[in-house]
Amino acid sequence: MVWRACERRGWEGGWVLSPPTITTRVVGVRVSQSSTLAAMASNAGVGDGINKTLFTPQQIDQIAKYLVMNQRRERENLILPRSFTPTVIKSREEKTVEAMFESCPFKAMLSLVAGFVLGGGIGLFAASVTPTIPTPDKPQPTAREVLRELKVSTLSYGKNFATIGFMFSGVECAIESYRGKTDWKNGTYAGGITGGILGLRAGVKAGVVGAFGFAVFSFAIDYYMRH
Repeated sequence: MVWRACERRGWEGGWVLSPPTITTRVVGVRVSQSSTLAAMASNAGVGDGINKTLFTPQQIDQIAKYLVMNQRRERENLILPRSFTPTVIKSREEKTVEAMFESCPFKAMLSLVAGFVLGGGIGLFAASVTPTIPTPDKPQPTAREVLRELKVSTLSYGKNFATIGFMFSGVECAIESYRGKTDWKNGTYAGGITGGILGLRAGVKAGVVGAFGFAVFSFAIDYYMRH
C-alpha cells in the first residue's frame, strides 16, 4: 500500500496524514478493501485542514495481517526458474492425479500387487527346483500333481510377500506423513511395526524378535540405498 505525505506522530496517536492530499492508489488490495480504506479516511476527517488520526494501532495491525497473512491474493507476476527444459505450470487436474499417486492407499495397494507378483515368482522358482526323489512308498508324481504343487507354492509365497509389502508401505507412508520428514527413521519404524505384528501370531517373544529383525533389516537396506 502506498501513502504519500504521511507523517509518524507516536504509536498511540496512530498514523497521521498531512493536510494536502491522500494518494488514492492502492497496490495489492481489492476494490472492496480500497473502498473501506477510503471510508475510514473520510470518517477520520482528512482533508478539512486539520491533522487527525487516520488509522489506530488496531487498524494498522489488521491491514498488516491482511497484506502479510492473506494466502489467497492473486499473484500478478510469477517468476519461474530457468532450466534446460521448458517449465510448464501444472493444472488442477494434474495436481489431483499426482496427489492421488502419492497418497498412502495408492502406495499400499501398489506394494500389495508388486509383492504378490514378486512372491509368486519366488514361490514358482522354489517349487521348480525342489527335488522330488521317488520312493517305493511314493512313486514318481504325475504332471497334475507337479502343477498343483507349483500353484500352492506360488500362491503361498505371493500372499506372504503381498501382506508384508502392503503393511510395510502403508505404515511407512503414514509415519512419513505424520513426521513430515523423509529419512531412515521412517523405514526403521515401519519395519519394526510390521515385523512385530507378523511375529505376534506366534507369540510375544516371536513378535519382539520379528520387530527387531525387521527394523535392523529395513535400516540396513535404507542405509545401503542412500549411500
